[in-house]
Amino acid sequence: KDLTKDYFDGGNVIHALKGANISVTKGEMVAIMGPSGSGKSTLLYVLGLLHPPTSGAYLFKGKNILNYSREEQAVFRNRELGFVFQSCDLLPNSTVFENLELPLVYAESDRGLRRKKILEALDRVGLSHRVDHWSNRLSGGERQRAAIARALVNNPSLILGDEPTGQLDQKNTEIVVHQLQDLARQGFTVILVTH
Repeated sequence: KDLTKDYFDGGNVIHALKGANISVTKGEMVAIMGPSGSGKSTLLYVLGLLHPPTSGAYLFKGKNILNYSREEQAVFRNRELGFVFQSCDLLPNSTVFENLELPLVYAESDRGLRRKKILEALDRVGLSHRVDHWSNRLSGGERQRAAIARALVNNPSLILGDEPTGQLDQKNTEIVVHQLQDLARQGFTVILVTH
C-alpha cells in the first residue's frame, strides 16, 4: 500500500516507485508488466524483502511485514517466499538435490524429511528423475524448472519471479509458464515480472 522507493544518484533522486498499490489473493497469478525502467523489478524486490521501500506498508496475511526486524524478515522470507530469477542461479558444481536442499538447511528443516520435500517439489515440475543429476548438465528449461522447484521446497505462500522465462526459447517458455499456472491452480500465489 502506497509503496515508494527512491534511489539517490549523486544529487539526483530517482523515484523508482511512486505510491504503488497492489492487492493479490491466495492462488492468484499476477504479471507485473511495463517497459524497462518502469519499476517492475523494484516492486518485486520490495515484495521479496530484498530492497526496503522508502515508505508505504506491506501487508501479508494482515501483518505489516515492514515492521519486522531484519532477522524476522529473513525468517519470513525463507518460510513464506519463493524466488525464481531469470538466470536460475543454481549452483553449477552441485546436484539438483544439493541445490534444493540449501533453502531447507537455512530453514533448519529436519534432515530426515529433506529428501521427501525435495522429491515432492521436483515432482511438481516434472523433474523428480533428475534429483541426482548435476545442475550444470541440465537443459535451460530443466534448469529453470529446477529453480522453480527450489522456490517451492519450503512450501511458500508466495512465489516471486523476475523474468523467469527471459532466457528460454519459445518451447521452454511455454513449459515454464504452464508450470507456474499449475502452481497457482494448486493454491500457490505467483507474481511475475515480465516484458
